[in-house]
Amino acid sequence: MFSRVILVVLLLGIPLNALADVESRARLVPGEGAHQFPFFDYLTPVWSYNDQIPGPILRGKAGTTLVVDVDNQLKESTSVHWHGLRIDNAMDGVPGVTQDPIEPGQRFTYRLRLEEAGTFWYHPHLNTGEQLERGLKGVLIVDERKKLPWSRDVVWLLDDWRLRKDGTIYPYFNTRHDLMHDGRWGNAITVNGIVKPTLTVSPGERIRLRIINGANARIFAGTLAGLPIQVIAVDGRPVSTFLAFDHFILSPGNRVDLDITIPDDAGGRIFQLEDRFTRRTHILGRIKVKDEKPVKTPQFEPPRARGFIEAGIFEKLPVTKTWDLNAVRGGRYGIGWAMNNRLWPEADKATFKIGQPIKIRFTNSSTRLHPMHIHGAFFRVLEINGQPEVEPFTRDTVLVGPRETIVIGLIPEHEGVWVAHCHIQSHADAGMMTSIKVD
Repeated sequence: MFSRVILVVLLLGIPLNALADVESRARLVPGEGAHQFPFFDYLTPVWSYNDQIPGPILRGKAGTTLVVDVDNQLKESTSVHWHGLRIDNAMDGVPGVTQDPIEPGQRFTYRLRLEEAGTFWYHPHLNTGEQLERGLKGVLIVDERKKLPWSRDVVWLLDDWRLRKDGTIYPYFNTRHDLMHDGRWGNAITVNGIVKPTLTVSPGERIRLRIINGANARIFAGTLAGLPIQVIAVDGRPVSTFLAFDHFILSPGNRVDLDITIPDDAGGRIFQLEDRFTRRTHILGRIKVKDEKPVKTPQFEPPRARGFIEAGIFEKLPVTKTWDLNAVRGGRYGIGWAMNNRLWPEADKATFKIGQPIKIRFTNSSTRLHPMHIHGAFFRVLEINGQPEVEPFTRDTVLVGPRETIVIGLIPEHEGVWVAHCHIQSHADAGMMTSIKVD
């Protein structure tokens, strides 16, 4: 149907910017379900969207509007946050900030104006540590206005699960152990809900591989040795300079788009996507090349960043806001994770002006990891531990390591109240969240 609308638009000579009036519609039903893991002969109870693990891939074209009806069939309240999308603040999906919770049996309709092409994902923003861990997550792709001739466009959503021997999900969340450490790390890693999946390709194919870290807390450092690979987008947005993928850090919420060309002489070979963040290497998935004649490789140039935030505009600016990240006693779990010693919702909040360049300093006074995510904005890393460290891309989530200080620069472009928080869900649930008012 969507392609027919585009054809009519072109035949009638309607300008492409009129596509902003084009709407497509989708439905998400969060509810209880079951999923088959290879470790058990029986199904594992999960929570899922539309009875799928992960949820359905939602797609729309840049310049159009995606309408999503969420019909809550859970026994508790929920919401849907569209991670990385810069949209109308009322559609951001944060209960208590941008909307009321979606109660059991109720429906809420999100209207998403898709301004930028890229790789994004969706998940709850209420009781997030449990709802995310039980399976509620999915991918949202905003396609470019002009389709590029990839041989195929592949999505790999990384996740991990903490499973018990009886085949159930470990039912205790935000435990003292998790709160004292780097959140809830699982014992079973999946890609698209599958353990060590294999992608079968032909020699000569050119693949766009979109990798998303949808885990509660696990950090991945990906490698895919032996293949010509370029990182062409980070956190959904094109980079200004293509870069190597080797050991690229993906903290919860981060995304990376890879441009992979399968060599003509690679027939019969297998290449492994590995995680090397910890001492133990984990095989995440495999790319298996058919032993056959190569196909013709598509030739084109992937998009590069336009309107990139120039690092130079921040050079002489003072730091506008500093948030110190550390643990405190108290809070709902007895151990709180604070920003400037304050716990959400009694947070140390900030107010910024639209169009005014600002610098934010995250100082991690703890010995734990904190991937800091800001809703409704992209930013550039400018400094790490006082040393210039300008990355050739923007982010919406940055990992702040133990005893590390990172300075970022951003220009607020969207009005509203946007939250900023640690994307290790145990830390966010325990208070490591604040809000930024943009007006």
